[in-house]
Amino acid sequence: MNMRISNLFLASLVAFWSPVLAEEPHADHHEHEEAEAFNPSNFIIHHIADAHEIHLWGHTHIPLPVILYSEEHGLDVFMSSAFEGHGETRLAERPSGVTYALSHGHISVHDPSHDHGHDHDHGDHDHTGPHLYDLSITKSIFGMLLMMALMLVLFSGMARSYTKRPGQAPTGLTNAVEPLVLFIRDEVAVPNIGAHKADKFLPFLMTVFFFIFFANLLGLVPFIGGFNVTGTLGITMVMAAMVFAITAFNGNKHYWGHLFWPPGVPLFVMPIIIPIEIVGMFLKPIVLMIRLTANISAGHIIILSFVSLVLIFGQGGEALAAGYGIGIFSTAFMIFMYCLELLVAFLQAFVFTLLAAIYFGEATHEAHH
Repeated sequence: MNMRISNLFLASLVAFWSPVLAEEPHADHHEHEEAEAFNPSNFIIHHIADAHEIHLWGHTHIPLPVILYSEEHGLDVFMSSAFEGHGETRLAERPSGVTYALSHGHISVHDPSHDHGHDHDHGDHDHTGPHLYDLSITKSIFGMLLMMALMLVLFSGMARSYTKRPGQAPTGLTNAVEPLVLFIRDEVAVPNIGAHKADKFLPFLMTVFFFIFFANLLGLVPFIGGFNVTGTLGITMVMAAMVFAITAFNGNKHYWGHLFWPPGVPLFVMPIIIPIEIVGMFLKPIVLMIRLTANISAGHIIILSFVSLVLIFGQGGEALAAGYGIGIFSTAFMIFMYCLELLVAFLQAFVFTLLAAIYFGEATHEAHH
């Protein structure tokens, strides 16, 4: 039984990564008949970067909505499957007459006068056209909305369960999630903020913890496009900005006084200490953002690097023995990294929530603390 489970898990790993290894994203198959050297950098960056579609396997993608607005052309909404062509730049001709170019994840208005032979295959597109406001639902945004919907359904169900069974032990999924809820309340919020003030910040701390935790787990699930929600800088930046705003708006006189006039510090040291304290106030959310983004992206990069070793040593089928040999090594470390990433998924959610609670506690503690 254990051997069957191991084989199933191994098959899932191979099936998850092998489809995207079979081809370079948007590669031009008509220009190069001979196999090119495998470029692990392009493969890894393509996987962890945001995209306007969800890649499943081979040439199978799930298109996502593209929402564009410019003063010249107005609002335009269509699916990303409208972009056609090969190479790094793909074009979408709209009924309104405007043509959009999708290159390296960025959309612009295409200017035919800038086409010179096959220059568009190298990502050249118009940077001087009308400014576009891109409000598209990208892969990371779709994953974020999916996690928000999951949390809404999950916690609404938990609330109904407690209402229908007052005073009784929880059952089912509620019983599995309740220990995490109690852990965040009793081991994170209360010790760092205080029993009387923790309830004010608990909704935010719970939301942030479960959102990061579930989003991290989503990125480890095979067959659904390799999401990297918490490895997207824009999403982590917003969460860090929310922590900064909540800390600033809830800061009391003791917090601001300690920031701009630290007590017990000699007067001649104040010109040095005060700028450091002010810079530190802004560095805290930046550290939150970078730590979460870097750690989650690093896990994906390491796993993809082990996968890339198979093709690098295999040399496109010319050295199968070396490919199979390094494949055994890579698969073993992939399994190890997958298990480690399950732990990291929880740890990064915990660390982000813990540091946010510490910042809230520093902002609300009274002088005698």
